[in-house]
Amino acid sequence: MEIDGGVVVGVDSSASSLRALIVAAEEARRRSVPLHVVRAWSFRTAPRPADCPPNVVPSMDEFQQSVLADTERIVANKLGEHPDLPVHIHVVHSPSPQALLSASRGADLLVVGHRGRGGFAGLMLGSVAEQCVRHAACPVLVVRPSV
Repeated sequence: MEIDGGVVVGVDSSASSLRALIVAAEEARRRSVPLHVVRAWSFRTAPRPADCPPNVVPSMDEFQQSVLADTERIVANKLGEHPDLPVHIHVVHSPSPQALLSASRGADLLVVGHRGRGGFAGLMLGSVAEQCVRHAACPVLVVRPSV
């Protein structure tokens, strides 16, 4: 995946990543740069293609298209119309940390969600956020849950 500047955000369907998407879009608008939405997937996390019969194993391409369509839906639902903001969606069959760290090499900013579970655990970063903070090639913004 080629990223040449802009704000990168990691998105899945979790509440923390959806909040990160909104914050990343606001930051990209402030900076007047493109927003790159990165969705890493595996067979375990990919939504099953809707048109695939139950007894059939979907192909990699079918999974890829299903993840892309799901990600486009997520972006449309959260950001609505965004004529003032160029949005590029990158769907990658890869573990999340590797996809985000790779994208960070060309990004101005990487935005990730916080996955704390409340209480003491709420003070700690999730494993993906922690890896990004430690190893990203650009600044990282960890978006905490709203209270």
